[in-house]
Amino acid sequence: MTVPKFSLTDNTDDAVATSKAEVIIVGTVRGADNAQLAEGAAGVNAAFDGRLLAALTTLGATGKAEELIKVPTMGRLTAGAVYAVGLGKLGDGGLDPEQVRRASGVAARALAGTKRALNTLSVLDLQAAVEGSALGAYSFTEYKSEPGDAPVAKVDVLAPTEGTAKAHRATLKAATAIAESVLIARSLINTPPNDLFPASFAERAEELAKANGLDIEVLDEKALKRGGYGGILGVGSGSSRKPRLVRLRYQGSKPVKKVALVGKGITFDTGGISLKPAASMDKMTSDMSGAAAVLATVVLAAKLKYPLDITTYLPLAENMPSATAYRPGDVLRLYGGKTVEVLNTDAEGRLVLADAIVRACEDEPDYLIDTATLTGAQAIALGNRTPGVMGTDEFRDRVAGIAKRTGEGGWAMPLPEELRADLDSKLADLANVTNHRWGGMLAAALFLREFVAEGTPWAHVDIAGPSYNSDSPWGYTGKGGTGVPVRTLAAVLADIAENG
Repeated sequence: MTVPKFSLTDNTDDAVATSKAEVIIVGTVRGADNAQLAEGAAGVNAAFDGRLLAALTTLGATGKAEELIKVPTMGRLTAGAVYAVGLGKLGDGGLDPEQVRRASGVAARALAGTKRALNTLSVLDLQAAVEGSALGAYSFTEYKSEPGDAPVAKVDVLAPTEGTAKAHRATLKAATAIAESVLIARSLINTPPNDLFPASFAERAEELAKANGLDIEVLDEKALKRGGYGGILGVGSGSSRKPRLVRLRYQGSKPVKKVALVGKGITFDTGGISLKPAASMDKMTSDMSGAAAVLATVVLAAKLKYPLDITTYLPLAENMPSATAYRPGDVLRLYGGKTVEVLNTDAEGRLVLADAIVRACEDEPDYLIDTATLTGAQAIALGNRTPGVMGTDEFRDRVAGIAKRTGEGGWAMPLPEELRADLDSKLADLANVTNHRWGGMLAAALFLREFVAEGTPWAHVDIAGPSYNSDSPWGYTGKGGTGVPVRTLAAVLADIAENG
């Protein structure tokens, strides 16, 4: 995982003209009739004798979002080329950070093979520009014998006109740390399941814990059996690669609140005995995206020294069919004593999450957040870029609102009480699925709610679609794992640290 090195540059025409960067990035905005130059392009425009926009318009620039126009400088600047990237239309409040983030990502993807670039979009939003550049530059090439052009190695960013140098440095540090954590999650998701399985995932968690001063406890299959973690054991029973439960803890200085994070960690999901269709099963290597996200988030909390007490649970298992696999019709006794009738072994994520949620609630957190690639119904309802957020009303809405502001998206969804009866079982306390297809995302959240301690503010973030991009790259998102919802979780933690 390679992250560009970022450095602040004085915001002057002379600094732009003499920049040692090979490429200078400027923004264009879509106007009513034609493109307009965004703030930050003045130094480049001056070098073009005020005719930069005319040159870009001749080349077809419109300012639409994610448009990229390349212009040679012909010696007008020390840099050899200008990349003009579209930001889209101005909103009522001007450009929002996500527009800057995506535009920076588009430019960063085009900078492969470039050693150094100067991004002027930072004058619009420093944090968004840095995050977009870092995330857009990401490339996972560990398994390629010919990895191709390397990502851009260094990105200079113009200092915004407002604010102090100290504040700008702090923003740069935080943005870089956030992006690095997203990339930790992406790289875990992109690692193939023959190399990333419960035990090896736990080992990677141990390495990150040691490097960042986190406490860690790993329960193997024997400890899980002694503890009564029937959900994790049941789901993992069909695989030769035995399950794990990883518990990490970060204790900030003078913590103001206790937060529990839980992430689904199915390192590969065949569906078990209720086997999935073969088409697209390879994407199920991403079924541990929730665990990757919460692991990366607790690492970030340690780096940024949040004044919080954070405990993170990663229930890790591989869902495989075999002679020892759990079956439709089985009844599992989960951690804490509740029993669940298994009607479909492909509804396994809620079983491992239930074990971890009950255990997390024993820590008596002030807030509990779980995230998971839980239901195909999420993508049907909200598409591949918008997570569904459910839980206790007030905290659900708080998390969903923060998710939107980070640019990762999030939509508050209800928990209709009429669906709860559909989870009743004749044999056990609960069935793991309903007997119909309607409201599958909501029913899964209702199942999880049964295991949340009464009175605990709780949010469940379903990222089945947003966690993995199998389509063309866009903005700062390439193919493969996206790292959603690391930035959301980080922002929620920061909000709790500030506001309680």
